[in-house]
Amino acid sequence: MHIYRDILVAIDCSPADETVISHVSSLAIKLGSVVHLLHVVHSHTLDQNRDLRAQAVTLLNRYREKMLTDGIDTRVIIRSGEPEHEILRETEENRYDLLAMAAHGHRLPERILFGSVSRTVRKKITLPLLLINAER
Repeated sequence: MHIYRDILVAIDCSPADETVISHVSSLAIKLGSVVHLLHVVHSHTLDQNRDLRAQAVTLLNRYREKMLTDGIDTRVIIRSGEPEHEILRETEENRYDLLAMAAHGHRLPERILFGSVSRTVRKKITLPLLLINAER
């Protein structure tokens, strides 16, 4: 059986985060895992990057404090760029045992327009992936 000591959680600062964090927290408590909360700031201007980064730091630190209160060693990582590329880069540059993220249920038109971070990551990831359907 695999022991997931270091779990990377891709956070997109959407309502789906709460569901993903709930699942991962349960797993981390049982296994004594360290949880690494990752958010990728995807912006087009420096002002937008600064604003989105500040919002993400606030939100991720709130999640971190809650998890620390629950006894889960939690770290925050903020990167900038294309989310799917930066998530994959983070998994290549560091040692994680599991990646957890939300599987957003976009309909076909939205998938064509916006793509799917989880679909791209799923095709290219080299470590176990936990996709959580946050809409249920």
